[in-house]
Amino acid sequence: MKQKPLPPSELILNEDGSIYHLQLKPENIATTIITVGDPDRVTDVTKHFDSIEFTVHKREFKTQTGSYKGKRFTVVSTGIGTDNIDIVFNELDALVNIDLKTQTIKEKFTQLNFIRIGTSGAIQPDIPIDSYLVSEKAIGFDSLLHFYANTAFLDTNFSEELVKHTHWSPQKSVPYVVSGDALLLNIFKSEEFLKGITATNVGFYGPQGRKLRLALQDEGLNEKLESFRYKNEMITNLEMETSGMYGMAKLLGHRAVSLNAILANRTTGEFSKKPKESIHQLILTTLDLLVHEEF
Repeated sequence: MKQKPLPPSELILNEDGSIYHLQLKPENIATTIITVGDPDRVTDVTKHFDSIEFTVHKREFKTQTGSYKGKRFTVVSTGIGTDNIDIVFNELDALVNIDLKTQTIKEKFTQLNFIRIGTSGAIQPDIPIDSYLVSEKAIGFDSLLHFYANTAFLDTNFSEELVKHTHWSPQKSVPYVVSGDALLLNIFKSEEFLKGITATNVGFYGPQGRKLRLALQDEGLNEKLESFRYKNEMITNLEMETSGMYGMAKLLGHRAVSLNAILANRTTGEFSKKPKESIHQLILTTLDLLVHEEF
């Protein structure tokens, strides 16, 4: 049976045929994609490339594709938050799995590999500043995954125990728990990377327990997250994209892993004295580990 084209209101293209927000065409991207939050960090990665074949920048989404030691990579900035992850992952998937000319879904599926190079704050006091952490699981305090069907992969037992432990307010989105991709996680199982469980927040200030001029709904939330244990697992750090990445990757059939440079320890009150150097070293370590992979 012949497919009906997707409506123009659902699959939105620019006048030049590129995908709406990212302004990309299928030939502009590699199947191994490094995501960063900050558009300026894209060039922090690609300055190490042997060559750059394509660059585009629209809104907070900057993309460069090129080669590093003979392997083709795309680096894209997502901006901050899982709402942007929803845009980036859907549009990158559309580039490889939807025929943009006929606006129909392709019969042959193409799998993408997403590697996040980001920054994060630890909540366990023994996690050192300037260490690197790979997120084995993510806990989403956003509501993104609740808008999609087919989420049987979520660890509901874990999230239910967390809700009980924290006395989670029913006015907030119900937390969800999702694992990273086993193949990609295995690449970063080395002494250079701590393993952890990352909590993805919906904001930088109140949602992460920072108090400037506004009172918090739960003054002790970070302490509750720090003390939580489930099957000898603990929450290690806070950031703003990982749960969306892991959830969208699983829904779409892709792989994702999140790498975190620990720049702050929220429990001890420390902050890195060399944040740029820490991120720089994480970028180099990541590229050198990925370049030998066959995917």
